[in-house]
Amino acid sequence: MRTIVAACQAGTLVADPALLISNNRTSAALEWAAENSLPHVHLSPKTTGSEDALDQAHLDALKEAKIDLIVLAGYMRKIGPQVLAAYANRILNIHPALLPKYGGQGMYGGRVHEAVIANGDSESGATVHLVDGDYDTGPVVAQAKVSVLPGDTPEDLAAKVLAQEHHLYTETLIRIVSGEIDLDTLG
Repeated sequence: MRTIVAACQAGTLVADPALLISNNRTSAALEWAAENSLPHVHLSPKTTGSEDALDQAHLDALKEAKIDLIVLAGYMRKIGPQVLAAYANRILNIHPALLPKYGGQGMYGGRVHEAVIANGDSESGATVHLVDGDYDTGPVVAQAKVSVLPGDTPEDLAAKVLAQEHHLYTETLIRIVSGEIDLDTLG
């Protein structure tokens, strides 16, 4: 998130980061957004009362902020059906593996890298994908690969993939904004 906002502020990515939403009231992202005058809100089932109400609160906040594209960066909850319908082919996520491998519920963070190493894969990487109603199953928008070297630990692999994620996500967003990538042809 910080890398993307920095690219917007530098003019490298011609976009306006208009709203940060977190389901974790103590998240570092919310704190950072507050410190940097980025509009932000904490929304969770606890604040809204139910999953359906959360979905509606997300949709209301997104519409009020006039959001055109949703960029998930560390958001660990499924997106509700109302938001999915209203923003079809306009919700992106980044995953620390080369999807479709190592995706799905429970496959995040160190778990992904542990699985890649345990299976003896020689490469891994990051995937930007469209979000649909399931975990990590939407169409692939872009990928960046890294080598998995003998002796790499999950922490080593995580560091290599994270470096690619920062670059890949920003570059992919630049390509979307410029029209080089048409999200409507992917979904």
